[in-house]
Amino acid sequence: MLFSDIGVPKKHIHVDKNGSETMLRLDDGWCSALDRDTFMCTIYENRPWICREFEMGSYECIDERLEKNPNS
Repeated sequence: MLFSDIGVPKKHIHVDKNGSETMLRLDDGWCSALDRDTFMCTIYENRPWICREFEMGSYECIDERLEKNPNS
């Protein structure tokens, strides 16, 4: 969930029926701001709080990636 305006481009924001904003996920289940070739964030400087707290390469990150793509 996005809690403040930190500059996330609107094309990467999903607004639900209650007006809550979250990062948009594409049909593959991954964040729309994730570059599928490099697995790097394309909006790193403007990434939301949860992305700043969810350290890339941490146990939680690796676990989530394996859950989404077990062949990686």
